[in-house]
Amino acid sequence: MEDTYRTLHAPCEGLFKAKGSKHFGYGFPIASEEEAKAHLDALRKQHHAARHVAYAWMLGYDGTLHRSSDDGEPSNSAGPPILGVIRANELTHVLFAVVRYFGGTKLGVGGLIEAYREGAAEALRHGRIVERIRTQRLRIAFAYEHMGVVMGLIKRWELEPASTDFQITCTLDVDVRLSLVDDFSSAVRGTRVAELDIV
Repeated sequence: MEDTYRTLHAPCEGLFKAKGSKHFGYGFPIASEEEAKAHLDALRKQHHAARHVAYAWMLGYDGTLHRSSDDGEPSNSAGPPILGVIRANELTHVLFAVVRYFGGTKLGVGGLIEAYREGAAEALRHGRIVERIRTQRLRIAFAYEHMGVVMGLIKRWELEPASTDFQITCTLDVDVRLSLVDDFSSAVRGTRVAELDIV
């Protein structure tokens, strides 16, 4: 099972110039569409004099959850070339945006496609791609007196609780690497003192 993905380590930026026009490229690691919108709002405020803030983002792991926008440029001349950079580098959980300042000479559709693609690529050149591990959050429920058994199991699997709630019935959440979920689930059920749910 494929349980890793490629994304940006941190925000990055670059600049591509074409015939006097400036294309400021920005890349951000994101976890949600809301996060993408917040970055875009911030860029529009920062570059309030710019005419166009074209962008593309990708979320999820199968390549189907994405969006791109030409932001007023001719159809498919800005957003899709940015999305192409994301796809060519097999990235996900990222947003790339390119802010254009017009330099007085029209680039034509072919020139725009190149400029927006290069704006995004230039940002990526100044960034760092990292491989992250995909995990599944599991909730373990157990009686307080079985705390030692459950905590011992978590320690053996080298996991850290993401959240805990120790009442009469205790629950704790752990993030388990996708490729290990089945084996870990069997180990928990094998204790016969704990129940398991996917969160």
